[in-house]
Amino acid sequence: MTGAAASAVVVGVILGRATVFLTGGGVLLLLVLIGFVAGRRSPGPDAPPVTRTALARIEDLRATNGESADVPVEFRLTVAPEPADGRPAYRVVIDQHINLVDIPAYRPGGTAVVEYRPDEPWEVRIVTRPTPEWSRRAEAAEIDSAPASTLVENPGLGEGSWCVLVLFAFLAGAALVVLLFRGELFASDDAAGPASERPAVTSSASASVSASVSRTFTTSTTVSGPSSLLVPGRMRETVTELAERAGTSDVTAITIRERRMEIRGDSALPPAETLHVQMLPYELFPALVREARTTLGVRTPQSWRIDVAPDPGAWQGVGPRVRVTVTGEEGTAHLDADATARIVERRPVAKAG
Repeated sequence: MTGAAASAVVVGVILGRATVFLTGGGVLLLLVLIGFVAGRRSPGPDAPPVTRTALARIEDLRATNGESADVPVEFRLTVAPEPADGRPAYRVVIDQHINLVDIPAYRPGGTAVVEYRPDEPWEVRIVTRPTPEWSRRAEAAEIDSAPASTLVENPGLGEGSWCVLVLFAFLAGAALVVLLFRGELFASDDAAGPASERPAVTSSASASVSASVSRTFTTSTTVSGPSSLLVPGRMRETVTELAERAGTSDVTAITIRERRMEIRGDSALPPAETLHVQMLPYELFPALVREARTTLGVRTPQSWRIDVAPDPGAWQGVGPRVRVTVTGEEGTAHLDADATARIVERRPVAKAG
């Protein structure tokens, strides 16, 4: 109706038909009033949805953005309902905002406490602050991965499908009015000669793919333009691109400079000797660089570098080690931090080495 009314207004102006114009304008005004009144009505109270608490295995996770303290993360989970619920384990994909400080607690293969709705099993939420009982159960549990065929999704229309449907209905209503008045709108087209034949334009693309198996890999990229990797969000975006290029998110080392980032890995190493590129708080790294450049005795810093490597054993299981190195005329200084960007050691110029 909206498409037809809008088309009637345009057709009425083109043809100078006041009745068509007023009819279309009146229908548009009526639709606006109906929408305004419907929006003012308060919906009745809804009963809270029934939820269940369960354990879930983290199959994979990926941060989709990173410009705030709460990072949106896409989780692929295997949810294992309680036996009393009578439902087998199943897979689900969810998006949830996780605080930067809590991100290192989630790792592929780990166990998380979740809440799900039995009537809508795709509605799953990770409980970031579970009760002590559920925390103990999560630490002791070992959950097997569910088959990929058990993946559940929301059967309703997505936002994209709904937008396409609305657009199609709008265009259909507009086309209906144009067809009704096509004789008057396109009367001048009868005198036109036959259209000239148009040359056909074709395009083709070819690609060759080669695959090779290697135990080690090194992937790097250089940032061009006036900005550097210290721009908010640039580090996470760049490391995500490198991980996609390498075909894996588990690496053995990450090196970040002003305009260059490099990741290295070894497919033969166990997960305990690697780190997941999405687990690091890249949004806090620029602050570490500023801290190293201003507090370690390097008055004229010329370059900086961030090296991230798995925990070598000296950090008491806190997670990957983050080292910021600053070099200047006075010498070289280091600043060490843990996986949450908390500074644990400083090595000024006089003590670095």
